[in-house]
Amino acid sequence: MLALHVLASGSSGNAAVIENTATGAGVLIDCGICKRDFLNRCDEAGFDPGRIQAMFVTHEHADHVRGLGVVLRGLAKIGNVPPVFAAGACTANSSALAKAAEAFDVRDLTTEPDAVEAAGMRIIPFATSHDAAASFGFRIEDAADGDAVGYLTDSGIVTAQAHAALRDVRILALESNHDPKMLAAGPYPYVIKQRIASNSGHLSNDQAAAELGTLVAESRTAGLRLPQTVVAMHVSQNNNDYSLARRSLEATLGDAGCCAETLCGYQARLTTAR
Repeated sequence: MLALHVLASGSSGNAAVIENTATGAGVLIDCGICKRDFLNRCDEAGFDPGRIQAMFVTHEHADHVRGLGVVLRGLAKIGNVPPVFAAGACTANSSALAKAAEAFDVRDLTTEPDAVEAAGMRIIPFATSHDAAASFGFRIEDAADGDAVGYLTDSGIVTAQAHAALRDVRILALESNHDPKMLAAGPYPYVIKQRIASNSGHLSNDQAAAELGTLVAESRTAGLRLPQTVVAMHVSQNNNDYSLARRSLEATLGDAGCCAETLCGYQARLTTAR
């Protein structure tokens, strides 16, 4: 079985570990937090960072990569030097990624071939829609038993590729960034509000709930598994509220007759879904 440890999620920094609980090995998605927070939250999760076998970068924005170099250097000191998978365009547009590539094994991430094998898991990237040089979400499958986690954050819309990848998963990490009314009435400049709400910005609570409802309905019709845990990701601290994001997802699950647990990924504390 797989476990998702959200070490941090939000505009101030993002990092998540997918753990293969049968072996204790795992992969890291993004590293936009400091080494202290990374190590402390791994310890709180009961996960040994020396067991990270690969790192994956969703895109090059600083809140997803600013801690990558220092964490890689810290892992190297304990004898662990995992490969980093990032789109070439992202590496070219990020000083943090470019510096990491000078000292570590940074490999090009694309949707071809469509999977990377690491830690007894298949990590399948899919395209998202964000104002970055390139951006990805991930479907992570346990190679032994078929357990699956869907991971989508930083996307203004749910692409067709993303929607297909998020079906038939047990744990769903789904961006629920902003409440449209709070965003409209909030303090951000108009141009920033437009960016967030655009097709290359971030998913709102309403968009996340609509996608969740469609996934549940389609999965039930097709005889696929329904999500057991849904985690609201990248919740804005200025344009949203954790309780709003959760209630929106809970209402959709209730309407669909699905009893999945709902959680939030927080900016400053650990969330674990098992």
